[in-house]
Amino acid sequence: MWIETLIFYFFAAVTVGSALAMITVRNPVHAALLLVLTFFSSAFIWMLLEAEFLAITLVLVYVGAVMVLFLFVVMMLDINLAVLREGFVRFLPVGAALALGLFTMIWYAFDRARLDMIGAPTPKPADYSNTRALGQVLYTDYVFAFEAAAVILLVAIIAAISLTLRRRKGTKYQNPSEQIRVRKAERLKVIKMEAEKR
Repeated sequence: MWIETLIFYFFAAVTVGSALAMITVRNPVHAALLLVLTFFSSAFIWMLLEAEFLAITLVLVYVGAVMVLFLFVVMMLDINLAVLREGFVRFLPVGAALALGLFTMIWYAFDRARLDMIGAPTPKPADYSNTRALGQVLYTDYVFAFEAAAVILLVAIIAAISLTLRRRKGTKYQNPSEQIRVRKAERLKVIKMEAEKR
């Protein structure tokens, strides 16, 4: 049991350290890589809590897709680092206030009296699957909220496409219906011309 506690404290220290380093470094590429390290260490903590599905989802979705996209965008954009250095001290009081509020909520959520009321978690059998349990809860008790979130995401995707889709002048577009209706006479044209003499 003490080995699990030691592993937990190690990955918790890595998570907190990489998160603090992520918000204090000046280079955005280094910040994105430190965020990847934060996600990995958080996934290890979730594995210790027997939440394998969430850990794998965190690694696959955030590290494998979102952070790779962030890295490509950050490395392709020409970011002025001097402007980033100027805004750090200016927004430091706001960040400190938000961090204090977050730590207050965490302290209230993990109060010893509240945890004693909840009680210790019951051990699960060997064939227990938290993925199956999560699916059963998600598609039975929270099916309306799940479908509402799916509709909201679909509306957001359609809105993003419609806002970014513009007709630019001078750009050639293909019309598939006109390409399908084309005839052989329109594709091939025979021109009669006189023979040239040398």
